[in-house]
Amino acid sequence: MIIKYLTLILLTFFINNYVYSAAIGTSTSGAEPDGRQDTTFFEIKNSNYKKGLDALKQAKKYAKKDMKNKAKKRFNDAIQFFTLANKEHPNEPNILNYLGYSFSKVDDFMMAEIYYEQGLTINPLHIEINEYLGELYLETNRIDKAKERLKVLEDCKCEEFDELQNLISKY
Repeated sequence: MIIKYLTLILLTFFINNYVYSAAIGTSTSGAEPDGRQDTTFFEIKNSNYKKGLDALKQAKKYAKKDMKNKAKKRFNDAIQFFTLANKEHPNEPNILNYLGYSFSKVDDFMMAEIYYEQGLTINPLHIEINEYLGELYLETNRIDKAKERLKVLEDCKCEEFDELQNLISKY
């Protein structure tokens, strides 16, 4: 009788353990093979991430129209939203990328570099972070470091590689 109970307990333990491990067996990195991230969980209406993206899009439009004050205000709004999103979803490379990008657009290169580098520690192959960090290095006259970012993008066969390569060739 004891053997039956012991067998039942062990069998239950192994089945539960197997089911639990199968449920959490997905990759925790979230990285796609090309270095891009899956952000489907950010598609929630009115999330800080979406608000940040909206502010960023608007800021880019203002910058394109040479409306510098409005663009700077919207970049700062984007920074606020992405900072909140970063608190909600820490260590998400896309949020860190957008924080770095927004800081670089308001000429806070030190903060931009901090966020870009933090994103690269999580996902060293993140295509946009590598491109934007390379551009930041060019703006701060660190061409050798920009070339290092280009080297990382070398195998991606993507437009980010071409864009960074063109910028580097102009220096």
